[in-house]
Amino acid sequence: MRIRLCSSSQTRAMLLEKAGIDFIQESVDFDEESIIASCPKNFVYQATLGKYEANLKAFGYEDYPLLVADTVVTSQGHILRKARCKDDARNILMTQSGNITSIITCMIYHSKKKKIIDISKTDYLFDEFNQESLENYLDSGDWRGKAGACMVEGFCKSYIKEVKGYESTAMGLCVEVLQTFMGES
Repeated sequence: MRIRLCSSSQTRAMLLEKAGIDFIQESVDFDEESIIASCPKNFVYQATLGKYEANLKAFGYEDYPLLVADTVVTSQGHILRKARCKDDARNILMTQSGNITSIITCMIYHSKKKKIIDISKTDYLFDEFNQESLENYLDSGDWRGKAGACMVEGFCKSYIKEVKGYESTAMGLCVEVLQTFMGES
């Protein structure tokens, strides 16, 4: 069964490919900047719901089941959004350095037979980031467009001391949960 991935994220597409899930990738934009939420789970739910409603209106779910997801990063009680500039990215990453960082992903899967909403969380305990490596990462620009400027599959990987949860959740889509529900569709 083919699904419609309503996300421009190449990481989410890669996760679906690795899981052997057939998909097309197309989406309409939703402005997350209007969301006001102090709780990370509420923020990620509102963002995912907004994306879902925009994509449902544009595509429906009759041709292909819709899959929409969003991710939020939180550390030390702060929601760490996408960095707007290099200095912002540095501050966001320093909040995570030597601390526990939680990556929360919400997804909505809607087929003809069912609609599921899942919120999954993965916690990382990071060592303190090496300043030279951090500056090289910032110079690379790879942090752009990433919630919390975090790439657990990239820069942050060598600093992981402990993980609780699925790596796919931290990468933006809990494929383990998705596969369970797709098998029942």
